Amino acid sequence: MLILASGSPRRRDLLLREGLSFCVITREVDELQTADLSPQELCARNAKMKAEAVSSLFPRDIVVGADTLVFLDGEPFGKPRDLDDARAMLTLLQGRTHCVCTAVAVRMPGGEQRDFAEISRVTFRAMSPQDIDHYLVEVPVLDKAGAYAMQEKSELIVEAVQGDVDNVIGLPVTRLLRVLFSPGEKLS
Repeated sequence: MLILASGSPRRRDLLLREGLSFCVITREVDELQTADLSPQELCARNAKMKAEAVSSLFPRDIVVGADTLVFLDGEPFGKPRDLDDARAMLTLLQGRTHCVCTAVAVRMPGGEQRDFAEISRVTFRAMSPQDIDHYLVEVPVLDKAGAYAMQEKSELIVEAVQGDVDNVIGLPVTRLLRVLFSPGEKLS
């Protein structure tokens, strides 16, 4: 059985879009959020904690844990605490290019680990405070890293994406499928 060790509705939707059969099982973990690690290292640690917390209970199943963060100038942007925090994040991101990193930790039956990280670059439009307020009215952002949703009204804020758009949404599905179904896939 495939288990998604994430409560993210976006990750669930991405896997459903691919026609995969899976269940969602999560366990609480204390996610790290520090600028002391590279984006890949920070997201990888969080993804591993999520996957291992569930895999320890279901060692005969395939468990997928993931963590997505937005990084601007090396600073991680997680989920905003409230709308003021979301407004502050979007103000910092507007008119600039930032990185979105998703690390995926896959735990196979028998303990094999297949982990990887994907990075995409997102350029935001220049936005006025009114543009930002309009976006915050249109899109619920409090459960989204960086206070925005690539899959919801992104045309209001995003100018360009370099890399995997699914990665920005929260799960690089194409690469995950290769890792799950192609044993020789090179991981990094």
